[in-house]
Amino acid sequence: MLLKEKYKLLKDIIKKRESAAIAFSGGVDSTFLLKVAKEVLGDNVIAVTATSSTYPKRELNEAIKYAKDVNAKHLVISSEELEIEGFAMNPKNRCYYCKKELFTKINNLALENGVRYVFDGSNLDDTGDYRPGMVAAKELNVISPLKEAGLTKNDIRELSKELGLPTWDKPSFACLSSRFPYGNKITLPKLTMVDKAEQFLLDSGITQVRVRHHGEIARIEVAPTEREKFYNQKFMDRIGNEFKKLGFTYVTLDLLGYRTGSMNETLSEEDKLL
Repeated sequence: MLLKEKYKLLKDIIKKRESAAIAFSGGVDSTFLLKVAKEVLGDNVIAVTATSSTYPKRELNEAIKYAKDVNAKHLVISSEELEIEGFAMNPKNRCYYCKKELFTKINNLALENGVRYVFDGSNLDDTGDYRPGMVAAKELNVISPLKEAGLTKNDIRELSKELGLPTWDKPSFACLSSRFPYGNKITLPKLTMVDKAEQFLLDSGITQVRVRHHGEIARIEVAPTEREKFYNQKFMDRIGNEFKKLGFTYVTLDLLGYRTGSMNETLSEEDKLL
């Protein structure tokens, strides 16, 4: 199917739902979805962003700005994952607990605001990785218009660029909980370490980054094209020294670079069954 046909299909999918509350993180997918939904549904769409210790302040600020740019009604709620029973122990289906909490809250907000459906920004590429959060979405009748329309991440970036959205080339982001190996307890101090470490790398000119927390070891993933930035002794020393100040004993660079869901590489196919 041609991209323009997928785009038309997306609009049709949104239009037949009449009104929607969108789980809005301010990322590439949800910003694009909000832009199109706003165009199709007008004032019958609201954006909902959840704040928590796993969601960096910089992402919240960008979400607020993007919602304002497209003139959409925007609600910011609290959804503290660390308070969800079972979440902090970081089981392999951790994202299920998070998404169930989030979508339950958005469903309630939708009812309060007279909105018929809840949308999320899942796209076709998301079906190729381990995504337990999708189970929660299905249980709570959350609709994924981008996925329904067959749109991939690259499709969304291309259409976002055509629409003039500033997020078209924004690096991918996942909540900070994804930085910990399954079974390793997630705590606020650990989340703060990761957040500050990633912010330091972003401020140092790295654009796509994950700092994986392996106890006393920080494993840095950057885009493959950015690995060469580390071939500089002063740059490496500065990062190593800063990370030690944050509480890490050892600092490593992942030679394979950034890839989505690298923590899932330890899971067997059996593990991925809920």
